[in-house]
Order: sequence, then structure tokens, then C-alpha cells
Amino acid sequence: MIWRSVVGKLWLTILGLLTVVLLILTILLLQFFEQFNISEAETQLTNNAEIIATSLQEENSPESSQPVIDQIAGTYNSEVMVFIDDNLWYGSGEGEGLAASDIQDSSELGSVSGAREQVTVHDTFSTDSGEDEIFVVGEPFTTSDGREGEVYVYQSLSVIEETTGETKQIILLSAGIAIILTTVFAFFLSTRITAPLRKMRELALNVLKGDFESKVPVVSNDEIGQLGNAFNRMRRELSQNLTALNQEKEQLSRILHSMADGVITFDRGGTMVLTNPPADYFIRLNRLEEKQEARAIPVELTSLFEKAVETEMEQLDEFEVQGRSFAVLVTPLYGNEDVRGAVAVVRDMTEERRHDKLRKDFIANVSHELRTPISMLQGYSEAIVDDIAASEEEKKEIGRIIYDESLRMGRLVNELLDLARMEAGYLKLEKEEEEVTSFFQRVERKFQGLAEESEVQLVLDLHAPEKYAYIDVDRVEQILTNLVHNAIRHTEAGGVITIRAVNGESLHMEVSDTGSGISKEDLPYVFERFYKADKARTRGKGGTGLGLAIVKNIVDAHQGAIVAESEQEKGTTFYIDLPNK
Repeated sequence: MIWRSVVGKLWLTILGLLTVVLLILTILLLQFFEQFNISEAETQLTNNAEIIATSLQEENSPESSQPVIDQIAGTYNSEVMVFIDDNLWYGSGEGEGLAASDIQDSSELGSVSGAREQVTVHDTFSTDSGEDEIFVVGEPFTTSDGREGEVYVYQSLSVIEETTGETKQIILLSAGIAIILTTVFAFFLSTRITAPLRKMRELALNVLKGDFESKVPVVSNDEIGQLGNAFNRMRRELSQNLTALNQEKEQLSRILHSMADGVITFDRGGTMVLTNPPADYFIRLNRLEEKQEARAIPVELTSLFEKAVETEMEQLDEFEVQGRSFAVLVTPLYGNEDVRGAVAVVRDMTEERRHDKLRKDFIANVSHELRTPISMLQGYSEAIVDDIAASEEEKKEIGRIIYDESLRMGRLVNELLDLARMEAGYLKLEKEEEEVTSFFQRVERKFQGLAEESEVQLVLDLHAPEKYAYIDVDRVEQILTNLVHNAIRHTEAGGVITIRAVNGESLHMEVSDTGSGISKEDLPYVFERFYKADKARTRGKGGTGLGLAIVKNIVDAHQGAIVAESEQEKGTTFYIDLPNK
């Protein structure tokens, strides 16, 4: 619609103001011209009446003034009536216009002869054409021979109305021309004003779409030009601010995604606004445990959030979800005056708690492993000192026990040192190409005697499409030594221990036995330090609980993988894959 645009509003405003001004001016001008014409007509009629009266007074006879009267009556578009001694002596409009009787009967005009003074009358009189407004000026006179008379000069107001009508037409024509010129000027002016505004609107929409390169052309130094300059400055600053905000947003997003801790932000109503991957993992675990919806907030976390908002203080708690331990810290976020939400930091404490347990278990296990040999060394040493062993054989037996326990303590200390170096990253591999067949045959011969003593069968199953393997020979032999030695210790007489090896793109090794096996509860922990499935049973067989932990570290150093499978009373199998490069 036209009134919804600046052009239309400006045009209608200017046109409305001009119309009001022209209307008032037209009314005033029409009134002015009407009064002016009436005043001019009155002045003219009065002058004509005075001229005729003067002429009648000065001439010797009234007939001598008749040419003057005829000239005035014909020239000034007026009619003349002259009465001498109340009788009509001259009437230029008699029979066509105003009747002499009407003048004589008029109470107002009658004062001319009665009071002998000039009279001006503006009234409606009857004429041959009907009722008509007549302007009459009466002037008394006295002839040279002493007779009294009156001169009446009159004119119809229709002549004045015609003049006023012509004036009105001229004024209306001028007003129309002024309106047309004003319309053209208003459209021109509004176009000059609105063209930059339309350009700014177009560029504002482009800025809304992300285009910050376009700028408003400034062609003047007026308010429109200043607005264009302000718009261009705003566009530049907005572009810079958005760039800075996007950089900060990207930086914050990368920080949140790279954090190991989960971050969850809440609004005032407790709705999750932002989460990062660790927080999504925490929520997913909680959903699986409590069978909630995908974006449901954990009950414990909701309780902490409510306490934080209510007390406006940090809330800390720790709870378990799906067997994992999580510590949650909820901190309120403040607006101008009150709390506008909260942020929760979720930290997975499972590894920390497991490491704490491992440290405690390590100290307890080391103390436990060392206490027995130390007690035995102390006891048998006291027996020797107190001469409890009477015979040489008893002394030798005590000496052998002391020697065995010292060896056991030495193995424990050496294995602890090896494991500590490995876990600290000091394990350096000396890889070289080794002929696979001779290597495994050497390992088989190494344990053949111990297997025969334990009355178990040791079998080597070797497949070597690739003749050589690129490995640290000593460390791989240490792996097999630990695994085969454990298999022999845990396999009863008559059992079978099998060493399988396939050398191709990788060196695949298996050590399986038909021994007592490992329970499902103990299987996930077999590679941890000092872990023993049956400490009472393994103690008599010389185990320290460090062998498999050392094996795991050696395999990891080779960037390989090791997996254990076992079933109680049916045996255990260890699978090892080492990269052959």
C-alpha cells in the first residue's frame, strides 16, 4: 500500500499540507476578491452618481447633462435613473431591469429624497428576469432652476459574481498546477531520500544473510550520507565482532571437545543447553542403567542442580554408573542479580580409584610376598644360631630353605625392578631378524626337562611361511618363558601344553594348557601386578604375580596384542600377535 512506504507517506504529507494551505488561501482570496469587487463597484457607482448629480446641478437644463448620463450608463455596465420632483426624468434600464416604482417604494432609497443625503443599498429587487441582487447608489441634487431630484446608479451583482467566478477559476487552476508541481517535487525529493534507504535495507538483508563485504555508497554529506557512513561503520564493526565471536565460539567448542572431563550447562529451568562428548558418554551410561530417555538428566545430577540453585553454592558428589565411578561438581551461573543456570563438570574417577586400589594392593602384596620369605629366613637363621639343628643333614636342609627363599626374594625384587622400568617407559627393544624355527625349537628344548619332571607333555606346533621374524629375541623368549612356566605349574600330571606359532605378516603365538584354568571373575585381572587367582595354591609353586604383567608390557612395547581365554578345569590359552616389521 502507498501509505506503507516512505515515498507515499512523504507525498501524502506534503500534498495534505499544500491542500490545506491552498484551501485556506483560496477561501481567504475569494472572500477578499468578493469584498474588493463589491467595494470597487460601490466606489464606481458612487463616483458615477456624483458625476451625474454634479452635471445636473451645473448645467442650465437637465437635457444638457443627458450625453454625460448616456456615456456613463453605456461605459461602466451600469444603469441610471434620474428623478426630478419625484418624477422619472431619465431611465436607462426602464422596462428591462429595475422598475422606477421599486426605487420610489423602497424605504431605504426613499431617504435620498427625504433626508437629501447619499444612500448606498445592497438588496434583492424584482426585475424582468426574476429576483436579482442589485447594488444601488442614490445621490440627491438640485438643478440650476431650483428643482430637487435624485440620481440612482445601480448594477446587478451577477456581474461581480462573474468576476469572482473568473477569479475562483484562476485560483483553482493555480492550485491544481501547484498540486501537480508539488507531487512531482515530492516524488523527486522522496526518491532522492528513499533511494539510499532502500539500498541500506537491501544491504541490511545481505548482512543478515552473512554478507559483510557490500557497503552503502555515500554521495552526500547530509543526514542520509551520515546515516550511510554510520551503516558502513556498523557493518565493519559487526563483521569484526561476529568474527571474534565465531573464533571464541570455535575455540570454546574445541576446548570443550578436547576436555577429558564432561561439561553440562543448564538453564534456570534445569534443561540441558550444552554438552561435550564425555558428558554425552556419562548421560548415555546413565540412560542405559536407569532406562531413561536419550536426553534425560540423571536423578543424582538433578538433585545436585536443585541444591546448587537453591543454596547458590557449589555442590560436589560422587556416584557409580554402570560400574564406573564419576565425580560431579555443579556450580551456579549468575545473571545480573540472580542465578540463571548452572554448569556441571563430570570427571570419570574410575581409573583414579582403580590406581588407588592398585597402589594399596601393591603395597599389601609386596609386604605379603616379602613377609613370608623374611619370616622363614629369620626363623631358620635363629634355628642355626640356637643350634636347634643337631645333625649336618638338618643344617643342610635349613641352608637349602634359606637359599631358596633368598632366590625367591631376588626374583621378586628383579621382577619388580623390570616392571617398574617397563611402566616408566625405559624398556628399549633390540629388534633383529630371527630364524623362527630354530628360535621356537630352542624354547621347546628349554622347557622339555621341566615338563618331564612335572609329567606333562610339551608340544610344538609351528607354521612358518615367512622364515624370519623381526623381534626382540630376548624379550619374546621372556614372554614364552613366563607363559610356559605358568602353564607347567598349573597343569596336573598327564596334561598337555601346546606352543603354536604362525609366522606371516605378523608373528602369531599361542600357549595353551589343559590345566585348572581361570574363573570368569578373575580373567579380566590376570595382567595386573600381584594378581593371583588362587594365592594359597600358587604360593607353593613359587609364583609372584608379576609374570603376566611383565608379559603385557613387553607385548605393548612391540605394539602387539595379547588376549587370554580360559575355562575352569579345562585349561587356558594365551593368544599373542606381534607385528612382523
